[in-house]
Amino acid sequence: MKILTQSLRACAIALGTCAALACHAAEPPTAATPTTATPAPPKRTATAGVSVLTPPLVIPGLNRERTVRLYLPPGYATSTKRYPVLYMHDGQNLFDAATAYAGEWGVDETLDALAKAQGLELIVVGIDNGGEKRMTELNPWDHERFGKGEGAQYMDFIVKVVKPQIDAKYRTLPGREATGIMGSSMGGLISQYAILQYPQVFSKAGIFSPAYWPGMAVFDMTAKQRPAPDARLALYMGGMEGGAVGDYERMLAQLKAQGHPAANTWSKLTPKAEHNEAAWRAEFDAVVQWLFAPTTP
Repeated sequence: MKILTQSLRACAIALGTCAALACHAAEPPTAATPTTATPAPPKRTATAGVSVLTPPLVIPGLNRERTVRLYLPPGYATSTKRYPVLYMHDGQNLFDAATAYAGEWGVDETLDALAKAQGLELIVVGIDNGGEKRMTELNPWDHERFGKGEGAQYMDFIVKVVKPQIDAKYRTLPGREATGIMGSSMGGLISQYAILQYPQVFSKAGIFSPAYWPGMAVFDMTAKQRPAPDARLALYMGGMEGGAVGDYERMLAQLKAQGHPAANTWSKLTPKAEHNEAAWRAEFDAVVQWLFAPTTP
């Protein structure tokens, strides 16, 4: 029963599209089902640049503690330079197979390689999701099925609690021109909300497989609070993601119709890709390079 409960909880955490609900439809094993040995836990894969902030931070208004993970570039300890910062959601899945519940992005390995090959160095701040609260914490809008949206409080937490602490403790470039936000599924939805709601804080957003369906008000928000002309928006979608593909295409068409500069819009639809960390990991390299490429005068 404990194993079954853990499995259902993992499905609930990973919920980002209707397909994820299939986890809950699985029938529990009968008493006659033979038991199998518990698999060994995944090995730790985080690189030396990854750490966890202590103590956990508290989300004001929600009174929940939240683990925040940090990646520092390879040259950080031996330099005096300041670095751009990328804030990312679902921190459990970014750096370490031992903490990931659906596979990890390999953010640290990718950025280590880019630092060596191209000199692209940045700090990444990963905010863990709230488990069973993920669907509400990453949605700024109420939903009849999932309840009251808590995305506004969550983003206030990042902007007013997390970012000031990171800027105070580490050598960051704190201005909007060097600050980005990125996430997948519900994390994609909240990232688009963030760049619209906080244009003075973020100038770039990586929006992977956005789960627009629980927050369709984002289309109206994008029309009324248009992204800043210099804001870089990278939108990615897998072709096997069902109805989400149509929402993605609708958003791209809306951004174009609103006149958001083509030079500041990156998009890619991978026909055979599904809604999972493996697909997002494959595109992270290209997206982060585009978002943080030097601005042409």
